[in-house]
Amino acid sequence: MFQRTTAVNKISSLEKRIKIVQGGTSAGKTISILILLIDKAIKIPNLEISVVSESIPHLRRGCIRDCIKLLKGLYRYREQLFNRSLLKYQFTNGSFIEFFSADDSSRLRGARRDILYINECNNVTFEMYNELAIRTKDEVYLDFNPSNEFWVHELVNDSNAEFLKLNYLDNEALDENIIFEIEKAKEKAKTSAYWKNWWSVYGLGEIGNLQGVVFDNWKQIDEVPEDAKLLGYGLDFGYSADPTAIVSVHLWNGKRIVNEVCYQTRLVNEEVASKLPKHELVIADSAEPKSIEEIRRLGYQIKGATKGKDSILFGIQLMQNQEYLITSTSLNLIKELRGYCWDTDKTGKQLNKPKGGQDHLIDALRYHEQENLSNKNYGTYHIR
Repeated sequence: MFQRTTAVNKISSLEKRIKIVQGGTSAGKTISILILLIDKAIKIPNLEISVVSESIPHLRRGCIRDCIKLLKGLYRYREQLFNRSLLKYQFTNGSFIEFFSADDSSRLRGARRDILYINECNNVTFEMYNELAIRTKDEVYLDFNPSNEFWVHELVNDSNAEFLKLNYLDNEALDENIIFEIEKAKEKAKTSAYWKNWWSVYGLGEIGNLQGVVFDNWKQIDEVPEDAKLLGYGLDFGYSADPTAIVSVHLWNGKRIVNEVCYQTRLVNEEVASKLPKHELVIADSAEPKSIEEIRRLGYQIKGATKGKDSILFGIQLMQNQEYLITSTSLNLIKELRGYCWDTDKTGKQLNKPKGGQDHLIDALRYHEQENLSNKNYGTYHIR
């Protein structure tokens, strides 16, 4: 039987188009949003609702299972109304709730909808969110555990957005054993930085800090000042799974300013070139010599980054000795910097290498910085 909790009441009171729900573990974010969406689907005919997460397995373990459980608890579930191939539940009044993953490009740029819910939106890129949001007519729900800041914390400042913070105390339906386990972390928080951060994020629903962040030598700036000197561009190639990432690097009052130029998948080399100025130096990933040569033949000043043994660590060390200002519009770069951490072994011991993954813009910046900061002949390259 469904119990109306404080979490449900608080979320239902949000009035603006974009509803941002930050919360700790077991705060009831997902269940509360789903019950409100089910209620809307039942009451409003022909309502089109999309529930999105990072992957289909994640949806099956979470939102799909919870949605079916809620429908059954409300005595509304009919197996024949759920298309398990399309992952779509069709209500008898013409409304539906569909489930799909954010990595499905055809769905990102496909049909429009009335309501969008992105579950654990911290696992989705801003580009993906934006593609979905611009195709949503009415409401957008976003929820997440605040393990660290990311693009949604910039979205909070949007005049059409409303922000809500929840924790386990807002979920009166929570089992006492789960409450006991969560609150054990409150005492553990006194013993280590790990548990202090865990309690802050998952217990209280506050923004936490990732342990072992590689770069903490950066701040945000509104835009590149007019009197800043352009030093050049960094480029990391991508295509289907990984995006092509481009940054511009500037010098201003002894500090280095970085601006995100491109973060986009499925670009061919001619389209990559169109994102670049023809007469400025571009340092690209030297693992793509064919792409570099194709762009060079189009009339661009581009060369591969110099690589060698331990070049990643060398580049990181060079960058750690600088002070960076990142433009506030560089949302993907900001997300990468906040999540770029040193890897650890099975015991939790920090290793002398960063975790790979979401570091495409960081790599683009590193290519440029290795060349610029360590090469006195930087800038003398010309097209043959």
